[in-house]
Amino acid sequence: MRQVRNLLATLLLSQGVPMLLGGDELGRTQHGNNNAYCQDNELSWFDWEAGDVGLYDFARRLIQLRREHPVFRQRRWFQGRAIRGTSGRDLVWFKPDGGEMSEDDWTTGFAKSLAVFLNGDTIQSPGRRGEHIHDRSFFLIANAHWEPVDFKLPDESLGARWQVVVDTSQLVPEPGAAYVAAATVRADGRNLLVLERRA
Repeated sequence: MRQVRNLLATLLLSQGVPMLLGGDELGRTQHGNNNAYCQDNELSWFDWEAGDVGLYDFARRLIQLRREHPVFRQRRWFQGRAIRGTSGRDLVWFKPDGGEMSEDDWTTGFAKSLAVFLNGDTIQSPGRRGEHIHDRSFFLIANAHWEPVDFKLPDESLGARWQVVVDTSQLVPEPGAAYVAAATVRADGRNLLVLERRA
C-alpha cells in the first residue's frame, strides 16, 4: 500500500495533467487490465464495499495540495537556472548527501534516491488576470531504495525552516516534523516525503 501511495503522490505532484482512472483513488485495480472497456463483469465493476477509504482520503489530500499550490501545476518547462526577474532557480535536483545532481549522477544505474527543490518564487506563467504568481517552495524527497536513506536538506539560501506535509509511509498524516536548513531527514524505505518551506 505504501507503493500505491508513492505512485499516487508522484503522479499528483508531477507537472502536467494527472491521468487518474476512476477508482484509482479507492484502490480499484481491474486486476492489471488497462483495456477493460469491453468487460461488463467483475473486472470493470466498482466494488464500493471494498473501496479503501484511507487511500481515498490520502488521494483527496494530495489533490487539495496540488490545487492550492501552483508550483505543482506550472504551464511552462522548468529551466533549472536563475529566472530573470525572480529570486533563484526554478528547480534544483539533489543527491541524498545534499550535493546537486550532476550529469554523471543521472546515468548512475544504482542511484535509487534523489530530491528536488521546487521554487514557488519563480513561476513564469501569469495568473488568470495576468498577475505574477507567487507560491510556497517545496522540497520533495524520493527514496526508491528498500532501506532508509538519510537526506541532507539544502542550506539557508533555499530555506531556513521546512515542515513535512506529505509522508507516504503514513496513511493518516500526523503533524509533520519540522527541520532547519542543512538538517538530516530520514526517508524510510520506498518512501516519498514532501517538505514545505516555512517563513
